[in-house]
Amino acid sequence: MPTARARPAPTAPLVTPDGRYLVVRGRLWRRANPALADDVRAGLVGELMDARRAVSRALRASDDGALRAARARVHAAKVALGERGPVWWTDGSPDLNRRLAKNTLYAPWYAAHGPG
Repeated sequence: MPTARARPAPTAPLVTPDGRYLVVRGRLWRRANPALADDVRAGLVGELMDARRAVSRALRASDDGALRAARARVHAAKVALGERGPVWWTDGSPDLNRRLAKNTLYAPWYAAHGPG
């Protein structure tokens, strides 16, 4: 009887010291606006998850119209959360979303805290 391999426990992604980005596989991803009220954030996350499920259904059904509508819902939820669109911070710092951490002003921090 084969033995089951133990999966490593998932680790939380790194968060930049200023709290603006998660680092996933070395790439910066903008976090949601921390100023959102908990109930607002929860509602938007629920809408995002519903929209992602709608994308999946539209793909399975090969329904291009439904797919466009579902992807628009995903985008709108991400903008409302602050993950896309205008940045939620006010100090004038540029948006480094989707850039490799090692190629940004976070490079020294990432070298000290990132993988390998």
